[in-house]
Amino acid sequence: MMKFLQRLGKSLMLPVACLPVAGILLGIGYMIDHNGWGANNIIATFLIKAGGAIIDHIALLFAIGVSVGMSDDNDGTAALSGLVSWLLFTTLLSSAAVAMYTGADADPAFASIENVFVGILAGLIGSYSYNKFKSTKLPDYLGFFSGKRCVAIVAAGITVVSSVVLYFVWPFLYGALVAFGKAIVSTGAIGAGLYGFFNRLLIPTGLHHALNNVFWFNLANINDLGNFWKGTGTYGETGMYMSGYFPVMMFGLPGAALAMYHTAKSNKKKVAASLLGAAALCAFLTGVTEPLEFSFMFLAPGLYVIHAVLTGISCFVVALLPARAGFNFSAGLFDYILSFNAPMAENPLLLLPVGLAFFVIYYVVFRFVITKFNLKTPGREEDDTEAEMKVTLANNNFTEIAAVILEGLGGRQNISTIDNCITRLRVEIKDYTAVNEKMIKSAGIAGVIRPSKTSVQVIIGTQVQFVADEIKKMI
Repeated sequence: MMKFLQRLGKSLMLPVACLPVAGILLGIGYMIDHNGWGANNIIATFLIKAGGAIIDHIALLFAIGVSVGMSDDNDGTAALSGLVSWLLFTTLLSSAAVAMYTGADADPAFASIENVFVGILAGLIGSYSYNKFKSTKLPDYLGFFSGKRCVAIVAAGITVVSSVVLYFVWPFLYGALVAFGKAIVSTGAIGAGLYGFFNRLLIPTGLHHALNNVFWFNLANINDLGNFWKGTGTYGETGMYMSGYFPVMMFGLPGAALAMYHTAKSNKKKVAASLLGAAALCAFLTGVTEPLEFSFMFLAPGLYVIHAVLTGISCFVVALLPARAGFNFSAGLFDYILSFNAPMAENPLLLLPVGLAFFVIYYVVFRFVITKFNLKTPGREEDDTEAEMKVTLANNNFTEIAAVILEGLGGRQNISTIDNCITRLRVEIKDYTAVNEKMIKSAGIAGVIRPSKTSVQVIIGTQVQFVADEIKKMI
């Protein structure tokens, strides 16, 4: 399971890399026109629309990214299949479609069907269909649809069946979370803490929006966001379901990013810095935290649970304090400053020392847990070492090298999956007794590592991609 989650996390790195620029574009546009959200300024409109084009379709990006990343050879056919699955899910389970099925208004849950959970599910269906059916041979009269051309058809069939299941399951999940949210409202600061914890915990599924509807809007007569800006709430209480996010988003997560950077391998610090730095800046300025959270959410799920706990603690502590701030977009610097003059703002400067404390807490906790349990956060993947980066193959005939390695691995029939990182060939095998390490090493490679009975890693060096491509052709 852990291996699956880490592979899924790796698959999300490509779409996650698109998110920081989207958050910055949105933040700048919102800062230029914080009242009209672009209605009063053409430049703000342009920037907000540009950023929104990416953020609003994050689930679609994940559908494509997971399809490609989880496929055996990162083929574009898998991406197409994931897209087909996504289009079917979001069409068959849209509010308009459900209303047609039932002849009545659709359950409010279906208004939120375009979510991250469905995006990842579509990606998994696309990659599974590709891995399983890419080599399918059909009778001559159906020969056109043999091989990769049948993958999207299979993905469509699986998605239709899955949509029927979700038709019954999704309203139950959504409704259960709404009911849960209403139940914890009466518990005051404890409820704020529980809300913060479950809000972060549900981010991977997209179901956090169900909880947000309970607390931020008028679903349960709380309307924390609307009352905060209109001044129609209760001073000292209104804003308690928003204020606790500022210490986490502006300070805590950047502290976590710094910890992940400091614990990255020395030869990967520059790569880690580019991802973590942009994501941390995005969180601090705009409150868009997905780029940072998804960078370790699946790579180190235990660490993400700790993040959810710390968020809950922040929301609980701030709810007890005489400090209230709010947002229209998210809990970043831009909204923080703009909320100073809101009718329900209370001692917003008090959130700064709280935020600094959470910066330290996040940094210390993340650094300790990462190093203690050797978690594979960005820059700590088991890919290459400094020595491996310097390995050079003695023979540049990649076809010959690939043939020898494949024979040493027990031949094409012994290969389940094959992938590569920067310096290593990563292979899942069926029969470990069929592996001949001596033969593999005769190809002139640097070494062989066998983490388990079904895994073999062949250290080749920075030219590994060429060898991997040749082996994939042979398979």
